[in-house]
Amino acid sequence: MTIADVQDETLTSTLAEKAHTAVLNMIQQQIISSGQQIVELRLAKELGISRTPIRQALRLLEGEGLLQKSGGKSYIVRRVELREYLQSLKVRELLESEAAFSATEFVPNDNINLVWENLKFTEKLRPYSMLAHWQSDAEVHELFISACPNLVLQNVIRDLRVTTKLFEIANLSERLEPDSRQHEAILDALYNKQPEKAKRAVQAHINSLYQFAIKVFLA
Repeated sequence: MTIADVQDETLTSTLAEKAHTAVLNMIQQQIISSGQQIVELRLAKELGISRTPIRQALRLLEGEGLLQKSGGKSYIVRRVELREYLQSLKVRELLESEAAFSATEFVPNDNINLVWENLKFTEKLRPYSMLAHWQSDAEVHELFISACPNLVLQNVIRDLRVTTKLFEIANLSERLEPDSRQHEAILDALYNKQPEKAKRAVQAHINSLYQFAIKVFLA
């Protein structure tokens, strides 16, 4: 492999990362909606990126569970129905609370402080920022998921979180205030190294999402 080949490969990788971030943000902002087909050529023109890194980004998003193939070579944003969402939440309530319990002593307080600062910053943003909300949400949960000593549990939870997030983006995307209060309770328990309290805080948070969805869709 020549230096030029290495440089081309690095450039393609960088552009693929850029495309991945751009498409992810478009999904989170509902610019690309649940079930909507993604047209590679149109996306390449919009982002000013060639189709090769676009394809790499779409394959990565498919691997992450956000996109799926829809006949031929086209991708669509994966649609999550209410039943799958509620069932996934129930599993998350069991597994994620256990992850928080087992991870509490391993989460550095410096990291908790950084996530807390970003949470407070997000709460005060006017107008509301959907992207900032999703970023803060991911930071809170990833604190204890990544510190959980069970790697299999980490991966299962992350897959479930993709599923529930896709539903929430499409249907429940502006639950900022209750999420923020519940996230604060989780951070407080983690900071004070209280595993039982962290477990209960995560259970309460996820159950609140479940009850909110029931109220909105089945009341």
